[in-house]
This record gives sequence, structure tokens and C-alpha cells, in this order.
Amino acid sequence: MKNGFIKHKFLQHIAIVVLFSSACLMSACDNSSKQANNQTKKEISMGVSPGPYNDLFRDAVKPILESEGYKVKLVNFPHLLESDVALSEGSIDLTVAQHTAYMNVFNAQRKANLKPVVHVPSVPAAIFSNKYQSLDKVFSGAKVAIPQDASNAARSYNLLEKAGWIKLKENTNPILASKNDIAENLEGIDIIEMDSANIPRVLNELDFAVIPGSIVYSANIDSSKALLLETIVPDLEIMVVVNEGNENSQWAQDVKRIYQSQQFKDYMQAHNQNGYWVMPQG
Repeated sequence: MKNGFIKHKFLQHIAIVVLFSSACLMSACDNSSKQANNQTKKEISMGVSPGPYNDLFRDAVKPILESEGYKVKLVNFPHLLESDVALSEGSIDLTVAQHTAYMNVFNAQRKANLKPVVHVPSVPAAIFSNKYQSLDKVFSGAKVAIPQDASNAARSYNLLEKAGWIKLKENTNPILASKNDIAENLEGIDIIEMDSANIPRVLNELDFAVIPGSIVYSANIDSSKALLLETIVPDLEIMVVVNEGNENSQWAQDVKRIYQSQQFKDYMQAHNQNGYWVMPQG
């Protein structure tokens, strides 16, 4: 009787182990299947915030993807930050609006794992003025506005040095340059940091201003009136960005291939007559 009871309990235990193992195997298979589908899927979603890079994707890349059988959904967000949050959470598949420096800061601050896929054409920051048509008109006390956010401010200080208006300290990291890195204000200009979106609205009240390319685009400023363009370093080139694990997926690699294709290069040659876009170095 006792042996029968022990045998019954043993069989129950075996049955539970088998059921548990089967459930684990089914779950693993399900996850594996989902991962495989995500790598080869033909429907992708892109986070879109206002700016030229999203418009370039929509006009030049999306039609090629769709001709190859892809369905591309554009999901609107008010700012890049919100689209990056959605990307890190897996709600969307890619964004095309940030450079390496921005992505690295986002990853560090949000404990995210966004990854680059390919560098794409970028729009440089530039010095503009509604009062003067030459950099030579600069004078001591001239009001020069630049963006206040860290990455665009760094670009601005590099551009002001390129203009010969300031000198930065030796060994200054161009990605991290700030007001504290100014070794000498050669022209005695009054540098005013402010929200980049507000700069075009007060341009008439300023003598000069550094305006990022995306703001030039959204404010409909004539890019040909730029007095000096920044030199874009690779860390400031715009990239296609995905969540970790998707960078080698078939759809991400197809997006990369299209950006590097002759068809895309032909599009850029036809639509970049004024040199508005700077092609990636790599």
C-alpha cells in the first residue's frame, strides 16, 4: 500500500516536470518564432518628428522600400525624445533624426540600447544674419545667438571658432565644447544661448546667429543665405537608429542598402543643387 502511494506520487511528480518542461519549450519556441519574424518582417514603423531627415526618408527611401514589398507606417511624435522612448520600448522600429552624440546621451540617461544602422545625409548648422551679408561685419559687442542644448551648443562653439571669432582651449572635445572652453573671445562678441526654435523669431533683433539645419528647414530660412557652414564630423552625422537586436535584421539592412544605393545617390544629386545636404563621410 505504501509502495503504491510512493509510486503514485512519483508519477505525479514526473507528470508535473514534463508539463513544465513542455510549457518552457513552447514559450522558448514562441519567443524564438517572434524574434525570427521580427528579423524578416515586411511591415515596419518609423518614428517621425518634424525635420528634414524624416521628409527625406519619406520622399526618397520609403517609395523604394514599398516597391520591394515593404509596408512602411509613419508614426508622428512632437519631438525626437518621444520617438526614441517609443523605439527603446519596441513600439516602433526605427528613427532617422539623431546623431551619435545624441544617441549616446539618450542611452546613458535612459539605460537604453539604441544602435546605429547607417549614416545618412545631414544638414549643417550655419551662421545667419538679417542685418549683415558678411562675417567681416562682426564687431565687439555683437549679439550672437546660439542653441542652448548641449550638442548644438558644442557645434556652435566649433563654428564660431571656424569663423575666427573665438578660440577654444587646446584639446577641447568638439562634441562637448561649451562656453567654459573658450580660451579667447577674439572679436569680443556677446554670445547668447537660447532655445534653438526661438532663434529665427528674434533674428531681426540679433546681429548674427548659429542655427541648426533642422531649424533652418522648419523655419523656411533660405539656406543659401548662410554666411558660414559648420564642418560636420562623423559623430554629428544623422543616422538610422534601431533598438539593439534589430541592427542586423533583414529590414534594417535593406534600409541601409537603399541609403547607399545608386538610386538614392541619383535622387540626392537631383534634389541637392544648392548644397543644402552634406553626404556622410563613410
